[in-house]
Amino acid sequence: MSTTLHSFFGAPRGSTSGEFAAGLAPAYALPVPDAAQRALGRGWLGLGLLALVGSGVFSILLVLARTPVLNQWLPVADFFRVALVVHVDLSVLVWFVAMAGLLWSLNATPRGAAFSWAALGLCGAGALSMSLGAFIQPGAPVMANYVPVLEGRLFMIGLIVFGLGFTLLVLRSLLAAPPLGAVIDGARALRFGLNASAIAAAVALMALVWSLAVVPSSLEGKAYYEILFWGGGHAIQFAWTLMMLVAWLWLAHASGARLALSPRIALLMFALALASVFVTPFAYLAHDVFTVEHRNLHTWAMRFGGGVAILPVALAVLLALLSRHGARAEQRPLRAALIASMALFTAGGVIGMLISGNNVKIPAHYHGCIVGVTLALMGLVYHLLPQLGYRAPRSRLAVWQPYLYGLGQLMHIVGLVWSGGYGVQRKVAGAEQVLRSTAEVAGMGLMGLGGLLAIIGGLLFVVVVLRSVRGTGSAEHAGSPA
Repeated sequence: MSTTLHSFFGAPRGSTSGEFAAGLAPAYALPVPDAAQRALGRGWLGLGLLALVGSGVFSILLVLARTPVLNQWLPVADFFRVALVVHVDLSVLVWFVAMAGLLWSLNATPRGAAFSWAALGLCGAGALSMSLGAFIQPGAPVMANYVPVLEGRLFMIGLIVFGLGFTLLVLRSLLAAPPLGAVIDGARALRFGLNASAIAAAVALMALVWSLAVVPSSLEGKAYYEILFWGGGHAIQFAWTLMMLVAWLWLAHASGARLALSPRIALLMFALALASVFVTPFAYLAHDVFTVEHRNLHTWAMRFGGGVAILPVALAVLLALLSRHGARAEQRPLRAALIASMALFTAGGVIGMLISGNNVKIPAHYHGCIVGVTLALMGLVYHLLPQLGYRAPRSRLAVWQPYLYGLGQLMHIVGLVWSGGYGVQRKVAGAEQVLRSTAEVAGMGLMGLGGLLAIIGGLLFVVVVLRSVRGTGSAEHAGSPA
């Protein structure tokens, strides 16, 4: 037990911080993966790309569902909400889990690799079943927070299979967590952050199981799923946030910035974010899942834990970027993704402080934060492509893609905030939005234009990655861990 705790929670007292103690800028990077890690990483990257492609397809279907005449050819009358459910699940749930599988695989020891392959197969099969469920007896769409669902049999089977795959992935990541060692350097700080994200995911799964045990299935659809996913949905945000912080430090170093942040301080920030996730079991023990106190405690933990850990890391990365002038061709896409990620996540956080009522300011907040995480992971994919045996993206398209995606999402959330100020409600479309003034129409128009640019930017990411995959490259030319 002591060995396991040591592998997760750091070195003994008296150890130093490697490069930082020697007066050098810490090398926030993991070593080049071995052949087994590389194979697993490629598999999870493939699932992530397919999820983004599927999400883009359903974005197009969302437009068709709002188009007169054309919408009559869709399989169900309310296909807008059906397509929206699958779009959200692919672009958030499946994409984030796939990126977690990629990073946890690169961070893991060889122990239990077969479990990760099994997890990949289950997650892939589950995602496919959920996607097909939109066309084959989809059932009623339920727009619940965190995991919207279709109450059709095929979708629900797919969601359960995907959940089993994610559970297996988390268990394998905990089982194969690497020890940190006696000296905390940049690489070991990142390992701690990834270990911490796996622990946060385990807490989220625990919360989901707890909710399944106590929430009566007799509740109506929306109320049931809202309560079911509330605790686990808040907890899993800590896992994604920790992955984003790891990506920020890694991308800053890879883009040539000199981070004046001690690996021990970075590790402490990761630990603070991790500590906050343990409010989750306390919320279940202290309050009934149906109470306002239970809901508010999850929200408070997410705001406190995220804010305290994010600010120091963000400031360190920002100062490092400001002091860095010029970049090599392969570093420019990484820098672009890092800048766009920090801008969107900051915008989402600021918008969160402006929320009042149940209007479209709420999706503006979480779109900003979620896209901030997504952009960081996109940039990290660009950096890891050579280490996975592919060519490094160096084209202008790779540089402009994060900016286009980020600008589109910024326009999207500004339009939502604008409209939310006039009371436009969330999770409605068409005539249900009740747009009464020119300002409201303009706000939602800006939202739509930004959403279109964001869809193009997301699909361009897939194009850039596929170009690198098809280009020359090999494991032997994977380069250094920096």
